[in-house]
Amino acid sequence: MSNTQGQATFFKLTVTLNKKEVPVFTYTNLDDSPVCGNVVVSQYSSISYQLIDKTGKGLKFVGAAFTTPFDNIINAITISSDGTLIQLTDLDETPGNTGFQFVLSNSSNTLQVLSPDPQVINTPEH
Repeated sequence: MSNTQGQATFFKLTVTLNKKEVPVFTYTNLDDSPVCGNVVVSQYSSISYQLIDKTGKGLKFVGAAFTTPFDNIINAITISSDGTLIQLTDLDETPGNTGFQFVLSNSSNTLQVLSPDPQVINTPEH
């Protein structure tokens, strides 16, 4: 039986720079408690990440890159028009897990920034 309501998960993704100008990615819940950014899904879900850019480099989400884009774990991504929010849609129809990296642009140059590898793990209830 499918759940039409689904589940929503929301993370803040804060990016800072270390002393060598290397981006440091930190994931937190809405209450600012630290988490790893991974999600376990057992029903239709929307997984959102809000970008908090503390680099001064004008970071924006431009996508999410998957090493296994055809595994049907994540079914779609949507990015807000201002590039500060990315939403992953998981219909939870396929068991398994997938890793991905966020792709961010910056206003300092034309290079793109990759995040560490959070994972979505599907454990369908059907």
